[in-house]
Amino acid sequence: MAARHFLTLNDLTTGELEDLLDHATKLRNEWRQGKVRDTLKNRVLAMIFEKSSTRTRVSFEAGMTQLGGSAMFLSPRDTQLGRGEPIEDSAIVISSMVDAVMIRTFAHKTVESFAAASRVPVINALTDDFHPCQLLADMQTYREHRGSIRGGTVAWIGDGNNMCHSYINAASQFDFHLNVACPEGYEPDARILDAHKDRVTVVRDPADAARDADLLVTDVWASMGQEDEQKAREHAFRSYQINPELMNLASRDALFMHCLPAHRGEEISVDMMEHPGSVVWDEAENRLHAQKALLEFLILNRLD
Repeated sequence: MAARHFLTLNDLTTGELEDLLDHATKLRNEWRQGKVRDTLKNRVLAMIFEKSSTRTRVSFEAGMTQLGGSAMFLSPRDTQLGRGEPIEDSAIVISSMVDAVMIRTFAHKTVESFAAASRVPVINALTDDFHPCQLLADMQTYREHRGSIRGGTVAWIGDGNNMCHSYINAASQFDFHLNVACPEGYEPDARILDAHKDRVTVVRDPADAARDADLLVTDVWASMGQEDEQKAREHAFRSYQINPELMNLASRDALFMHCLPAHRGEEISVDMMEHPGSVVWDEAENRLHAQKALLEFLILNRLD
């Protein structure tokens, strides 16, 4: 059987995603009850990092350990990937020795090329175009606090970046409408918008996006690799902040999420993390549980 990969949310069906999130919540509950699980005993995950990380590395490494397996950290400084070995050659060799590969990198083409040559599942742990693992955690968190998001409205406030692209995919997969508020010139990729135009509305005013929304989400104004644009982005996004005033325009029980790290005083107000609607800490923890469910699904080809 050919390996299943997870490069975007579209690599799984809606039914598979729903089942995976249910399983993730089960794993979260079992973990909090202290139950031991060894479904991935003697299995190995290779973790390739070209971009730095906190939550991604900790959640995948801890997740494999909690499932009885192990994870190895690989960086370009320590492997032939950093010395010009073709991606496909690395994929053939690495995938012959491990049970799954997780990649956090810049170009989305890198994970696509690696997956095409890999004999084991490949997981996109973030590229410049998509961040599907974060969306698993976000959707799990919403379900645990408010139930199904089907038919709801999500407001994305800020840059039309990789997180925004994955929220666009999620709008189709989980059947909600996405309002994107961004400055001119910072819109999501036109091809992705066009493929999901019935699910997405792009506006300039954050208030128009947030009004009656069930979930407000944002990300930093300048992502990794955009540090030289920081000043220009601060100017462009200065009115694109999630704060209590914006939350007041949303539905009465709206939630707030942020993939972290957050820059208080920029994309969020200094008090937003403590807002009654904030679920950012559950969202962060759910990276662990959603990815454990994903690892079981891809490596074992089932959810127990």
